[in-house]
This record gives sequence, C-alpha cells and structure tokens, in this order.
Amino acid sequence: MKILNVELGDRSYPIYIGRGHLEDKKIITRHIKTKTICIVSNTTVSKLYLENLKNILDGYQVVEAIIDDGEEYKNHDSLNHIYTKLLENQCNRDTTILALGGGVVGDIAGYAAASFLRGIPFIQIPTTLLAQVDSSVGGKTGINHLLGKNMIGAFYQPQAVVIDLNVLKTLDNRQISAGLAEVIKYGLIWDKDFFKYLENNIENLKQKDFEHLGEVIYRSCEVKAKVVSEDEKESGIRAILNLGHTFGHAIENCLGYGEWLHGEAVGCGMVLAARVSLVHGWLTESEFDRIKNLIFQANLPIEKPNISYEDFIGAMKLDKKNKDKDIYLVLQQGIGKAIVTNNYSSSALAEVIKS
Repeated sequence: MKILNVELGDRSYPIYIGRGHLEDKKIITRHIKTKTICIVSNTTVSKLYLENLKNILDGYQVVEAIIDDGEEYKNHDSLNHIYTKLLENQCNRDTTILALGGGVVGDIAGYAAASFLRGIPFIQIPTTLLAQVDSSVGGKTGINHLLGKNMIGAFYQPQAVVIDLNVLKTLDNRQISAGLAEVIKYGLIWDKDFFKYLENNIENLKQKDFEHLGEVIYRSCEVKAKVVSEDEKESGIRAILNLGHTFGHAIENCLGYGEWLHGEAVGCGMVLAARVSLVHGWLTESEFDRIKNLIFQANLPIEKPNISYEDFIGAMKLDKKNKDKDIYLVLQQGIGKAIVTNNYSSSALAEVIKS
C-alpha cells in the first residue's frame, strides 16, 4: 500500500493506493466517525461491489442510494434521489456518505455531502481509472446542466480517497482508455519524463498491467495532490488541470452527455489544444506529433466530431475559467509545461475548430 496526502491544513486527507482495499474494513472505516453510512453508487457498480462493502460495515446503519449509470444522469434528478434517500431514512449530521463508483458517482455524491444539512462527511471509493487518477482527488463536486457541464457544484474535500487497483479488472478497454486521457494530461502539464514513461509503456497500461497501472495512478495522484494543495479553489495554478477540458466539455455538451465518455472528449480536446499551441509556435511539429500519437495509441479520438463552429464556440463560452466573456484556454509551452491564457489568436482557434 502507498499513501499520499493532500495537504490542506485542517481539511487535509490521505489517498490510499493498493490492492484489496475494498475488502479491508480498517481502511474503509478509519475515517468514519458517524453511526450511519449512506452508500451512493450506480446500477452497474452496485451489482459488483455493494454487498461486499455492506458486509464489512457491520455495526453501522447503512443506507443505499443507487442512481442510474452514465454521464447523462449527473443531474438534479439523481441528486434529489440521494437527498430523498437520506431524508426517508432520517439521516442527520451523524452520517457519512461513501461514494462507490466512477467520476459521476463521486461528483454527485460529493455535492450531496456538501449541501445536505450544509455539509456532512464523505469518502471517495473510485472504481474507474479516470476517477482514481483525477476526479476523486481535489474536492470538485457537482452536477451538469443542459447548457453546461459541471456548472453547478461546490469545492468540498473528502475525508479520504480509497483506491483499490483490483476493481480495474472489471473495466472494459474503452473505460481504461478514457482514464488514460487524464493520465496523459499530467505528463503534458507537469512532467515530461512521465510523458516519456507513458510513451514507452502505453501497451502495458492498455493491457491492465497492475505494476504499471499502480505507478501511473500514484504519479497522477501525486501531481494532482501537489497542485490542489497549492491552489484548492482554482484561483491560479490549478486551472492547468483543465488541459483539454474546455474543448472536451464542449464536445460532451454538443453531442449530448454520455455519447462520448469524458476521457474520450478530453483526449480529443488535448489534441485540439496542442494544435492551437502548434499554430502559435509554442509546440514544435515533433512535440505535436508525439502528443497526437500517444493519444491515438491510447485508443482515444484525435479528430473533432461533426459539430458546427457556432455550436462549439458557444459551448466553450460557458467554460468556468472564462473571465469578462473571454475564453481562457490551457495551452502547451512544450511537453511538461502548460499555461492558462486568453492571449491567443482567435482566428487560429476558429481555424482549429473548423478544421
């Protein structure tokens, strides 16, 4: 087992990374100080892990709140379902929410925890690669709106993040690839040596080699923990974690939530961001090709879907990073370094979106 810490003063918390954690009562209950537990999961994950988790929670009152599976269900209806289960079971502040699932479950369960009775504790138990390396860490919680992704939410940190590598066995290839998009992101924004490691080991990662997966999960969480510790509420450096997301969220919004997985949209978004960077001379042709090729080798899309320029740019205008109606982008200044800027050519952006 490896343990990382997200250093946020009195809101600091550990990330446990290892195998078999979902069957280890000591790890699961170490950060539970309440008598009641509400397990939030979805219809897919609950069939795999819910009963096992309930079996090790003897001595607690356990409430279940199961939502439908998919990005299209990350909405107010699903959130209200969780509230209803909490209220029906007379849950109070002596309740801890366990988020058992991928990014959708983690985000919506975290927002339920942040807002129910103005805040109750929660623990992240991510079951997808994408959630393990990204969305479970950092305290971003929320739901989607028809007009924009993740536009409603709160910064609310968990008590702990419990990552069990064994759950990755049940993921299909598409889900693994979606998670690899966020892994590649860390190499692009922070660590060029890590990017090189991914280039050399992408086939092992796609084949779910646990030694290599453990390494990339640890390094990804290590980078994110450092960035979040420096900038919890995204007033500065944390925004670089959104590389590819301004484009990716526009793709998800325009196609309809759930048509592309979040990681697929981010993968394509990183190619688009790299192309804008290339046009400005901030990336070399060789660097651009390396980025595009690694994303392609991860079985992620590298071409924008058929969305009109007007719809695409309209969705980008709803991005949370924007200020004074300017679209702010995360762009590359070489592999391993990213910036957040509105100082780019609008015609170059238009050309990339239209191409």
